[in-house]
Amino acid sequence: MKSAIFITVRTDSSRLPNKAVLPILGKPTIEMVILRAKLVRNADAVIVCTTERSIDDGIVQIADRCGVPHFRGSLDDKLVRWLGAARKFEIDCFVTMDGDDLLCDPELMAMGIEQLKSDSVDFIEAPQDLICGSFTYSIRTSALEKVCNIKDTADTEMMWVYFKDTGLFEVTTLKVSDTIFYARDIRMTLDYEEDLAFFNAIFKYFNCFNNDIPLKEIIPYLKTHPEIAQLNAFRHNDWASNQQKKTKLILKKVS
Repeated sequence: MKSAIFITVRTDSSRLPNKAVLPILGKPTIEMVILRAKLVRNADAVIVCTTERSIDDGIVQIADRCGVPHFRGSLDDKLVRWLGAARKFEIDCFVTMDGDDLLCDPELMAMGIEQLKSDSVDFIEAPQDLICGSFTYSIRTSALEKVCNIKDTADTEMMWVYFKDTGLFEVTTLKVSDTIFYARDIRMTLDYEEDLAFFNAIFKYFNCFNNDIPLKEIIPYLKTHPEIAQLNAFRHNDWASNQQKKTKLILKKVS
């Protein structure tokens, strides 16, 4: 099975404008994400999945500069965008990595690939209380193809319901036994100004120019410096509420 990390990203964002190209240690955030993805030891490819709009030309240029391929597809339909990338690059399974998850952990992503290959499952999600932004999803391309055939909307930003709530797929959680990865009070995703302040503090402290510091080193620092985690922890409820409001399941009618 050929595996990949799919980085889902676009330039424009409502809550934090142009967050994909905001600088951290002089580099755009999406470059930091790409550097992180390239550390996943068992991924056969890292692919930037963006849109066909001219506004996202800069993201493609950054991907080219970082030496990773890209795929340009639908603006709103992430599922179709992923499927196009999977078909173009002949990917059998992939881990998703959002462009705002700057510290998504390479160890956890590698585990997501391994578990998808070893177990008879279609979709893997993060277990409850895993640090927000440390892992997203692992998906089998054959399941993605089926979802694209049964959905009846192009708005698939909150796409997990098509795998979890239809009863058509084998769904499980990532097998993470190390308790260091679990914490409700740490938020590692970029949606608000406070999130940017959080990431800036971490990257500056570790001088993390290549974004290669594992979470197992970052988390103890946050535990002993709770004021850093508190910079953006209060934003998590806002983020979760926004996600819930946008989640919907729209399927084609069976004739």
